[in-house]
Amino acid sequence: MKEAIMLIVDLINDIHDAIAGTFGAGMTDKELHFWIFGILGIVTFFIVYIVFKILSKIKWSIAILAFLYTFTVMIVLVFAVEIQQAYTQRGNMEFADAVMGLWGFIVFFAVYAVIGIIGYFIYKAFKK
Repeated sequence: MKEAIMLIVDLINDIHDAIAGTFGAGMTDKELHFWIFGILGIVTFFIVYIVFKILSKIKWSIAILAFLYTFTVMIVLVFAVEIQQAYTQRGNMEFADAVMGLWGFIVFFAVYAVIGIIGYFIYKAFKK
């Protein structure tokens, strides 16, 4: 995991230097971050807005949106714990640990979904 993070850090640094060299002449690091994250954020917002607008038309839209939001929070939390383990030296920082943590959430959610679907069909059967 440490190697993966270092690879990502190196890649981000290379991209940062390329952007700073091309577009950021005369800009401070704060000004460059203002523009890059502002543009990245608004583009991401429009993509998410379009996807969520499409999802809102689906019958289980709230459940899908809740899953996507929770999954996003879980990704942040899993990687925060892995970074914390590396920083405090109280565990091994491994990408496989992060993946297994996310699989745990997916499996528990799948069990919940199957129970919910079975319950839905039982409800529909008795309603008739």
